[in-house]
Amino acid sequence: MAGEIISITPAAIDRIGALLSKRPEAAGIRIWIKETGCSGLSYQVDFVEEAKPGDDRIETEGGTLFIDPMAVMYILGSEMDYQEDKFFSGFQFTNPNETSRCGCGESFSVGGGSDGDVLKDPVAAG
Repeated sequence: MAGEIISITPAAIDRIGALLSKRPEAAGIRIWIKETGCSGLSYQVDFVEEAKPGDDRIETEGGTLFIDPMAVMYILGSEMDYQEDKFFSGFQFTNPNETSRCGCGESFSVGGGSDGDVLKDPVAAG
């Protein structure tokens, strides 16, 4: 079932591999949802040293992606991509469940639309 939760582009898989190569102690990367911002929810990506009970696990060529069980209902059917240019680098989520987002793009609400939300690269962010 985990493979059906989210699709992961080749660019995102490559970036997961690059991030994990710099953190050999990490078991993988976890996607979770934080309640925050104007619209209420924000995508979060962190390194993890071990799976938490209930995590969905997706094995990619770049490494293991864990999905927090509480995030599944918000990201089901989404696509995770990685984008990089002169001014930005980070994961971007295209989520068919989004209905709105705040003006700055940091948070979203779920229920219907198809906008993407950008998450800063954990390595570039510090």
